[in-house]
Amino acid sequence: MEGFASFQLLLTLFLFWATGFASAKQCTNTFPLSSHTFRYELLTSKNESWRQEMLSHYHLTPTDDSAWSSLLPRKVLREEDEFSWAMMYRKMKNPSEFQAIPREFLNEVSLHDVNLGEDSLHWRSQQTNLEYLLMLDVDSLVWSFRKTAGLPTPGKAYGGWEDPTCELRGHFVGHYMSATALMWASTHNDTLKERMSAVVSALFDCQNEMGTGYLSAFPSEEFDRFEALKPVWAPYYTIHKILAGLLDQYTFADNAQALNMTTWMVDYFYCRVQNVILKYTVERHWQSLNEETGGMNDVLYRLFTITVGTLVYADDLSGFHANTHIPIVIGSQRRYEITGDPLYKAIGTFFMDIVNSSHTYATGGTTVNEHWSDQKRLASTLEKENEESCTTYNMLKVSRHLFKWTKEMAYADYYERALTNGVLSIQRGTEPGVMIYMLPLGHGDSKAKSIHGWGTKFESFWCCYGTGIESFSKLGDSIYFEEEGKVPGLYIIQYISSVLNWKSGRITLNQKVDPVVSWDSYLGLTHTFSLEGPGQSSTLNLRIPFWTNSNGAKATLNNQNLPLPSPGNFLSVTKQWSAGDKLTLQLPISLRTEAIQDDRPEYASIQAILYGPYLLAGHSNGDWNIKTESARSNISDWITPIPSSHNDHLVTFSQESGKSSFVLTNSNKSITIEKFPQSGTDDAVHATFRLIINDSSSSKFSSVKDVIGKSVMLEPFDLPGMLVAHQGTNDKLVVTYSPNDRSSSYFRVVSGLDRRHETVSLESDNQKGCFVYGEGNLTSGASLKLSNSTEFLNAKFKRRASFVMQKGISKYNPISFVAKGANRNFVLSPLLSFRDESYAVYFKIES
Repeated sequence: MEGFASFQLLLTLFLFWATGFASAKQCTNTFPLSSHTFRYELLTSKNESWRQEMLSHYHLTPTDDSAWSSLLPRKVLREEDEFSWAMMYRKMKNPSEFQAIPREFLNEVSLHDVNLGEDSLHWRSQQTNLEYLLMLDVDSLVWSFRKTAGLPTPGKAYGGWEDPTCELRGHFVGHYMSATALMWASTHNDTLKERMSAVVSALFDCQNEMGTGYLSAFPSEEFDRFEALKPVWAPYYTIHKILAGLLDQYTFADNAQALNMTTWMVDYFYCRVQNVILKYTVERHWQSLNEETGGMNDVLYRLFTITVGTLVYADDLSGFHANTHIPIVIGSQRRYEITGDPLYKAIGTFFMDIVNSSHTYATGGTTVNEHWSDQKRLASTLEKENEESCTTYNMLKVSRHLFKWTKEMAYADYYERALTNGVLSIQRGTEPGVMIYMLPLGHGDSKAKSIHGWGTKFESFWCCYGTGIESFSKLGDSIYFEEEGKVPGLYIIQYISSVLNWKSGRITLNQKVDPVVSWDSYLGLTHTFSLEGPGQSSTLNLRIPFWTNSNGAKATLNNQNLPLPSPGNFLSVTKQWSAGDKLTLQLPISLRTEAIQDDRPEYASIQAILYGPYLLAGHSNGDWNIKTESARSNISDWITPIPSSHNDHLVTFSQESGKSSFVLTNSNKSITIEKFPQSGTDDAVHATFRLIINDSSSSKFSSVKDVIGKSVMLEPFDLPGMLVAHQGTNDKLVVTYSPNDRSSSYFRVVSGLDRRHETVSLESDNQKGCFVYGEGNLTSGASLKLSNSTEFLNAKFKRRASFVMQKGISKYNPISFVAKGANRNFVLSPLLSFRDESYAVYFKIES
């Protein structure tokens, strides 16, 4: 029991940090030293004088009770409260005295029992992440661990934050162990099981070689500096990731070796902490904790439950480094679940209320430059460095705990919002291992143009790569929760196509979610059942989200209508389920606007636009002005859905020159020739046009031949309502709302003048014999004009007036709308669908 007692004391010493975190505001949160981005740049800089100057500002302020007690209600510090804390620690140090606290929390459903449907966005994101996890090399991941242990180092170390010179190296390996354990539980992929087991085995060899229990990719000298209050980059942050990864390998993959490694690590760090206290004081230990420690309290509480069986009542978050403190709140939530102490329930509840009401963007995310800004002052923070991905990952944990305790709909609604917009938005489409650190929210910003931009598969390994691979490995973990009782209950809080093997309910539930589209404003859900043993009575509780409405909502059980509660409640159905039962839901989805969290009157017009749970971003290079006819205008008066047929009419016109390919492009409302772009970029958007055919019988075309001989207009993809027009012979083509003569926007599609079967030419409808022609040499930036073929009969003209017409490089997301703007119209699509394209998340909407 000596090892267990040491773990208990280490937990006690770290949980004090959880209750007094406000005291660290002067030091841990000093910007820019508290920023991971800045710290990495500082520690990798070759400018020694700059390094020394910045590190001279590093200091740790003594953490005494008086520094933080002023932020607490006085009643919290009464003697009887201190006595109750002491008694709790006594119970924790003596397991025989520990008794389980009666509770009525919902239970998590095992990832092993949930399979995502292959028609869902979530399954696609999970598969993209699985591909990336399988790309990573075991020897490269553990290279620095072996180096630290003095073992041979085959292979080559990864770069970025896993580089052998980076003080945070090893943190991603901890995330990798968590992510692979979660992914294996979700997919049972055998190759992944072999890889993750190989990583754990290699780390065991390292720990065994060192022989003390210490395990890290950096030497223990970093902790010498930490305990001496000298500059060092968050060593306990990395240790937390390693401990959490090992525990996840034990919890989700039954790796008993991983649990033994965890307890040995805890024994080692207990000795370190004990030595600091014996040599100095416990106060000195708390001083050293004024550095980001990750979720040490959370992982120690988790270990406690396995081996045994924000205390700030004011919105004073401004200036705090968010991802230092959110894990501390999560640890306090874990403490409440173990001890039942209502103080720690209040911490999580109050914290979530404050963040959600004063510091949260429409995505569900929070922070600017990794820190919280002033409460209800978010309009001044919209820029490239918003919403650190790690914070969204951790806020989802906070809300998940709260829902399990309370069953309150607000926490389920928050989870859906942050998962849909904050997590699913950080992958670059289906490219494995390409994710972002920050989610830009400024108007005209892009995921590709933030300070970090998109990461790389093997050279980034930021903190947000670690949480990212975890997030996409556990997308099935908060769809279902179960409730114990004589009649077991199941809460369905996320509508994601999936199959659940519900063991306690003795049924297999198949949840099928129809794809959401803009032109059919309903979410359709079908739940079918098969039995897993003798039938029994159970209750299904289906979330009726806040974003729907009762008008048009419908629920049926075996084709019989069910009474529906109002939004914000659960539809509860109790019966002894039978094979073949069919429960359906039809939930209306409506458009709405949400004002930014800013109480200054001058920013009241800044609003986000949402469609159900989806945050809609507008293609924009900076314009964000929308002007409605009146303050009472219905949103459907100025936002309309883009029908599916529009995708059938999207085209790109290209020409070849040697080994280069060029496209016809809308460049600042002039039509030019540019190099062929990569999909998912602004250039791809500008090279895509919608053909508007002047023939009502031609709603679709399957090939170029279907358009030959027809008159068409060209509408730029991201400028709905505007048209390409000519200004007469030998003048440049432009993009305009209202050409002087609308006929100047009509072009007849004819067979290519160069007589190649795959090309077309565009002849003016009102100036016969005049064709769209690229002047000068075929180079980027060359203008297109309308030229008379009778003036140019040479081969060059014929070649430059002929284009390959192909499917558009860009296409509309099924959830797309057109919003009428003050100066231009906007194509709106879910933020999660954007890759490198520039966008506006918030709009200035005025009447």
